[in-house]
Amino acid sequence: MAEIEREAMEYDVVIVGAGPAGLSAAIRLKQLDPSREVVVLEKGSEVGAHILSGAVLDPCGLDALIPDWKEKGAPLNTPVKDDNFFMLGEAGKIRIPNFPMPPLMNNHGNYIVSMGNVCRWMAEQAEEMGIEIFPGMACSEIVYDEAGNVKGVVAGEFGKEADGSHGPNYEPGMELHGKYVFLSEGVRGSLAKEVIAKYDLSQGKEPQKFGIGMKEIWEIDPPKHKEGSVTHTMGWPLGGNAGGGSFIYHLENNQVYVGFVVHLNYRNPHLFPYMEFQRFKHHPMVAELLKGGKRVAYGARAISEGGYQSMPKMVAPGVALLGCSVGMVNVPRIKGNHNAMLSGMAAAEAAHAAIEAGRSGDELNDYETEVRTGKIGKDLKKVRNVKPLWSKYGLLASLTLGGFDMWTNTFGFSLFGTLKHGKTDAAATEQASTHKPIDYPKPDGKLSFDRLTNVSFSMTNHEESQPAHLQLKDPNVPMSINMPKYAEPAQRYCPAGVYEVVDDKFVINFQNCVHCKTCDIKDPSQNINWVTPQGGDGPNYPNM
Repeated sequence: MAEIEREAMEYDVVIVGAGPAGLSAAIRLKQLDPSREVVVLEKGSEVGAHILSGAVLDPCGLDALIPDWKEKGAPLNTPVKDDNFFMLGEAGKIRIPNFPMPPLMNNHGNYIVSMGNVCRWMAEQAEEMGIEIFPGMACSEIVYDEAGNVKGVVAGEFGKEADGSHGPNYEPGMELHGKYVFLSEGVRGSLAKEVIAKYDLSQGKEPQKFGIGMKEIWEIDPPKHKEGSVTHTMGWPLGGNAGGGSFIYHLENNQVYVGFVVHLNYRNPHLFPYMEFQRFKHHPMVAELLKGGKRVAYGARAISEGGYQSMPKMVAPGVALLGCSVGMVNVPRIKGNHNAMLSGMAAAEAAHAAIEAGRSGDELNDYETEVRTGKIGKDLKKVRNVKPLWSKYGLLASLTLGGFDMWTNTFGFSLFGTLKHGKTDAAATEQASTHKPIDYPKPDGKLSFDRLTNVSFSMTNHEESQPAHLQLKDPNVPMSINMPKYAEPAQRYCPAGVYEVVDDKFVINFQNCVHCKTCDIKDPSQNINWVTPQGGDGPNYPNM
């Protein structure tokens, strides 16, 4: 095939991903120098289309970036009014009081938000400053210079046929070059994954750990609605099968966010995270809340949970990783958006100083130093042992020991030091023969729903003639290895029903994909590679 010729455009900084990290970086660059040439490329059909988060937002990142955000109409409309934490049994619940919890767990001063809408608002602020934002532009390749340094990305390639050949309407896309490239693709982004591997950025770090987060928006009966109420639960239905828990957030307009997180280091390949979520809604506490209401949206995404000890090196020549590309979620707080914003600002400040000094294409080491030693590092270091304690000793021990460790870390020390995570989530999967299958109740169509019905509420769409963006390194592995050893868990861990076994054949329904990346993370053979489909494809989340 002849080499593709592409036009190239030059910028000071090229930013991949219009999430909280990428938009914060763009805004900060323009604040520091209004003449700075900045472009933001977003694979979703619009800014916010691929943003899914809980979310209770700690506004400290927004305070630092746009101090007058209230006057400018940022969509932070629902302050947290009360904070509830329950341990669930199958039919009952025990409230865990707030007073023994360390101060960092307090949600006072935080807001229940749609991060999709926050990002839409941030994009408006950015465009008013003259920042170019191109939605529907998937970045499919890294562009390297002769020395092997990152100098840009390829964006906007359209019109490939299913076999990868160029169709009649093929568009080669463009190369966008920058003095620096920021990758803020979210969890397990395809370009970040390539950069981490090429430059061995995870060397000496613990493996990244992940969870799968699933979320529905419900409109409930007005008498049951308590605007500003935040509830988290642990325990049933997961029990000892997996780590995880739920969130129920009451925002405005009689709407409630109902979400469920399953840690992906579970051992039993028969576990079905999506069905655990659906079963959770039948708990009396939740069923009573949702009864008479209606689900109006659904989505899912992976969450980086490794924390402080799993953050890879964040810089390589010409490139920096931001936000969830690094993994900056504070697991016990279930918050990472504030750190994503702060990371974007730190990267912008480092790039600005470097460009002012006449540099380009080198490593922004000042950014790395700021993340590890500044506000983000301090936030994550305090809670670094909660996840490994949970993984090693289970829920109750982690509540006790993890709570104790967070308290001592408030005063600057830990009796545990820094614990290791050990295996990757893929390697944690054990053989199916050593575990019992789990019998899940059939969804009732009122509180619980089958996957395909729910996926229709994510407004997901993919151009069907393009190559599948879920690539198998070896097409024989699913049926020759994963099926006999692990009962082919892709049928269950995917929250969108992408993978099926039909007549002893492994089928990939890539049209259903909500871009959560769980398959890329959890496949026990590490045989699935998630790459970006063409721009504009995927979910179209309204106000997740």
